[in-house]
Order: sequence, then C-alpha cells, then structure tokens
Amino acid sequence: MNPPRNFEEVIIPYLQHARQHQRSYETTTHRVKHLREAFAGKIMNDLNGQQIREYTSKRMAAGASAATINRELSALSAAINWCNVEYEWGLPNPVKGRKSREPEGRVRWITPAEVEALCREARMLKYGDNLEDFIRLAANTGCRKEEMLGLEWRRVDLHNRLIHLEGQHTKAGKRRSIPINEGALAALKGRMAFRAKHCPASPWVFCRPTGERAVSVRVGFEKACQKAGITDFVIHDLRHTCAAHLISAGVPLSEVRDLLGHSTVTMTERYAHLAPARVRDAVAVLDRENGMSRSRYADVPVHQGGRPLKLVTP
Repeated sequence: MNPPRNFEEVIIPYLQHARQHQRSYETTTHRVKHLREAFAGKIMNDLNGQQIREYTSKRMAAGASAATINRELSALSAAINWCNVEYEWGLPNPVKGRKSREPEGRVRWITPAEVEALCREARMLKYGDNLEDFIRLAANTGCRKEEMLGLEWRRVDLHNRLIHLEGQHTKAGKRRSIPINEGALAALKGRMAFRAKHCPASPWVFCRPTGERAVSVRVGFEKACQKAGITDFVIHDLRHTCAAHLISAGVPLSEVRDLLGHSTVTMTERYAHLAPARVRDAVAVLDRENGMSRSRYADVPVHQGGRPLKLVTP
C-alpha cells in the first residue's frame, strides 16, 4: 500500500523539475498559486472527482474563465503524472475527463493601417524605436513575444534572409526557420543601428542601451495602443495579425501553420474564416459539375446603376 502523500510533496518536486525544463515556468507557478489555496495539506492519495468539481465551481464563482481553470488543472495533472512516473507512487489522477468546455479561441487582429498607426505612436515614446521595431517584426514574422525578446544576432541570417529558432527557443520545442521579408528586414536594420550606436557587443536583437536583454515591452505597448485608439489588443495579437494578413492574402493554411510553428493545422484553422475566396472557389465546383444550370432568375442583375440591389423581405 502506498504511503500518504500530501499536496506539497507532489507539487514542490514537480516545480523544481519545471524550473529546469519548462520555458513557461513562471506561468506554471502562477497557476499553482490557486491550486495551493485549494489543496494545501490535502492527501493526494484520496483526491477524487468531487474535489476537482468543487475546485472548478469555486474558481468559476471567482470569475476565472474555463480556459484558465483548465490550465490550472492541467498543472495539477502534470504534477501527479510526473510523480507517478519518477517516484512510482501510483497516485490517482481524477483531473482526467473533468475539464470544462472552452469557447472557441480568441482571435483579435488589426488592419495594416492600424499597424502603421500603432508604430507611429510607439515611435513617439521613450525608446520608441525599439518598440516600433518589435511591433513590425512581430507583425511580419508571427513570432511569439518570448521568441523575439530572446532572439540573438547569431540566429539572424541576413545573407539568406532567415531567422533560425532552435527547439529550446520555441513553445512547441521544435526548430523552425522564418523568412525575413522587407518589413522584418527594416525592423532588424533598426535594431542593428541601435546596437552599433549604444552596445556593439550585445548579442541580443532587442536590448537596452547597456546591452542587456530587453525583458518586457508591455508598458510601452499598452501606451501606444491607447494613443492609437486600438482597444482589446495585447502583444500576442500581433501574431494573430500576421496570420490574418497571410490568410486574407490567400496563403494556404498549411504554410501559415509552418510559419507560426503550430504543431497541427487545427490551431491555424482559427483563421480559416478570413479566406472567403477559398469557400467561393469550393462552391464554384458545383457550377461546373452541374453544367452551370440556370434558373428563371439567372439573368436578373444583382446591381442597378452601379449599386447593389436591395433585398426586400416579405
């Protein structure tokens, strides 16, 4: 019979492991904070589905979203599974099958004109050139915030116009190369000029005048959004913006998936509705298959005097 193991015995060694192996360690510790409030001191051998449901209900009452609760429960599940594998404790894992249903993922993006407006406002702030280049690079490559703030010059190949990301730099843990278009090149040239002026020896693309790595652009970004009149927009939405512009221009979902580094095309399909031409081409096949069958209304124009006809409903 397995000896009793309390919450702390499970979560502490898991967090020690996560500190060394997880890029999202800080996020994990934030999620564990809420778990600790609910499960501190509890014997994990006795953990059951009722306790998981009670946790979910309590967090929902506190205003947490289904997605947030699921991420917290995933951290608990990962800790239990890790201890079962590493220490062979045989603890129950009642999280499985008890996560909440989440709404469709958020997709917020801005137009090219709004990107320019955002860049103009960013330029007016302290160290605004740094923020402007950050925005332009994100909007032209779809890179994540951490991928850009951790980008080193040795992984920027200007000759072949590629940015190389190794597995340790990406969320999916897989290496990928990102093409550098003119917009991205302009941003990188801005960073090169900054580096040459302030800190020629700095290895970081986004750095402070001292040469140290820039760790955050959030405050400046929020100010720029406010001045540009862009609401409900966060840094990660620049990644959505890149994807939206590509899909709207007719780039296949599979190619956008590879650029963004999605492990499956399922994540990329969130943007599929931005390519209505694909659907029009699909239903046009029916016209060809049916021999362009005509109805008695086939010759009725849909425009009159250069303006669309109004539909009158009974």
